[in-house]
Amino acid sequence: MTDFSADPAKGDAVHAASPQASSTLADWRDYLALMKPRVMTLVVFTGLAGLVAAPGSINPIAAIIAILCIAVGAGAAGAFNMAFDSDIDAVMKRTRRRPVPTGRVPQSEAYVFAGVMSLASVTLMWMATGYVAAGLLAFSIFFYCVIYTMWLKRSTPQNIVIGGAAGAFPPMIGWAAVTGSISLDSILLFLIIFMWTPPHSWALALYKSGDYSAAGVPMMPVAKGAKSTRKQILIYTALYLAVTAGPVLTGLGGVIYTGAVVLGGMLFAILALRVFRSRAGDGNHAEDELYAVRAGDKAARDLFAYSIAHLSLLFAALLVEHGAGAHWALPGMGG
Repeated sequence: MTDFSADPAKGDAVHAASPQASSTLADWRDYLALMKPRVMTLVVFTGLAGLVAAPGSINPIAAIIAILCIAVGAGAAGAFNMAFDSDIDAVMKRTRRRPVPTGRVPQSEAYVFAGVMSLASVTLMWMATGYVAAGLLAFSIFFYCVIYTMWLKRSTPQNIVIGGAAGAFPPMIGWAAVTGSISLDSILLFLIIFMWTPPHSWALALYKSGDYSAAGVPMMPVAKGAKSTRKQILIYTALYLAVTAGPVLTGLGGVIYTGAVVLGGMLFAILALRVFRSRAGDGNHAEDELYAVRAGDKAARDLFAYSIAHLSLLFAALLVEHGAGAHWALPGMGG
């Protein structure tokens, strides 16, 4: 295992390349950007699906508060991540315009912003729904900030595999907000996102490997190579698609969800196989091989984009089935 964080020369280069050069005053859009709104949207959506799919009922005001707390908690984790990672964000092309590395939001203010939102979201969740949902929310924030951001991200190519747990908690939190408990079905919803994260994130890492290499982040393509990453994407895709069948077996997912699993999963598998057979992430090739490399990167981009759509499709199916009364369980499935 390559430990990039232990390379003083690499570390010095990263810190030297991250001056907070902008003197532009921050506005509300900068603080919204700190919260990673695009990531937050998916987090809120899966949390809502977990809340709606859970058995039992919840006061509508409490439900709104619970979803708000999930959003604020996710935003707090994102803000902490941006504050802590401002040095490597300044090096990477896709992140160097973020509020902290540009200096629009001082790092200290980002930390305070994250801390206040974390405390507020957990406290409000506890008051509105109880200690189980609040405890899961607090642990998910801690996991993303401390376990993933501060430890795993810079120390191991398994950062995404283990760290993916942080983003898998929202449906469990939504479920617990209604039931006050953790069940097999809520664990399955957690596992779906957990297994989805590696192929999703490594597809991005394949065509952005130059960024990660420059920043000294040991993402799988950087630490183990593109070929190994493509193989692991295929393996984790198989695990992900297997887990998505879980709610069908327990009866949580009905006919609509099953259709999304079967039809959507087939396309996911095809795209993952394309990446496996491609040259995605390969670099420094002779000119006559350049086309193959670019085609491979397109395959990785396609998988990355579709993976978001597929996960959204699965949770949308659960939302429709349980929220709109369109849940028709398959014969012999579930209780």
